[in-house]
Amino acid sequence: MFLSTIKMNTIDLINKETLPQHLAIIMDGNGRWAKQKGMLRVFGHENGTKAVRKTVEACAQLGIKNLTLYAFSTENWNRPKTEVDTLMNLLIKSLKKELKTLQENKIKLNSIGNLEKLPESARVELLEVINKTKSNEQMTLTLALSYGSREELVSAVKQISDKVKNNIISPESIDETIINQHLYTHNLPDVDLVIRTSGEHRISNFLLWQIAYAEFYFTEVLWPDFREEHLYEAIISYQKRERRFGKTSEQIK
Repeated sequence: MFLSTIKMNTIDLINKETLPQHLAIIMDGNGRWAKQKGMLRVFGHENGTKAVRKTVEACAQLGIKNLTLYAFSTENWNRPKTEVDTLMNLLIKSLKKELKTLQENKIKLNSIGNLEKLPESARVELLEVINKTKSNEQMTLTLALSYGSREELVSAVKQISDKVKNNIISPESIDETIINQHLYTHNLPDVDLVIRTSGEHRISNFLLWQIAYAEFYFTEVLWPDFREEHLYEAIISYQKRERRFGKTSEQIK
């Protein structure tokens, strides 16, 4: 009863009119969570899927329109093969299991990253769920898979350079809009709030362009333990901040 009351009181403090339009989360701490319990890292990843489900559902219920989860980075391919294989299998299993939840909550699945590096079985399952949920409009859930922001920026530069070379665009026309159009996230707004769990204070090559004016919230909670009340606390902290975008406080007021 006490925990239930805390949750209710916390969510009541959230202003539904000033929610972040795009929330991005660096889900960190699965391995340490498992280690603390004397288990293999895989056990942490498996339990991390519960936090994903709780967070996605809570965001949809709050009315957040865009949620991006850093699920697997380009650097993660360097981890032991057994761990990578487990993560890919978990991805397939989770996509199959959560399709019903996505449909019930009218959530559209999206993905960013170099998907060609994913195992064919994972890529096929991912694209199938993306296709089945493409008409949902309550929220867009984006999974950053085989994603690295530097690789994304290099890709954008190559695309723009090729268009300049073929006289499709002129060098003089290149601006922020042109760059945005060639990023993986071209159909998403800039990030308003970044949450990172596990107490680490790093960006880890995540959405470097898109978080230029984002607010950051760091929590000591390890990802498998992250629940609705932690999400609510992060949003409340975000709503207490003054976002100036380079202007003065007087101009904002």
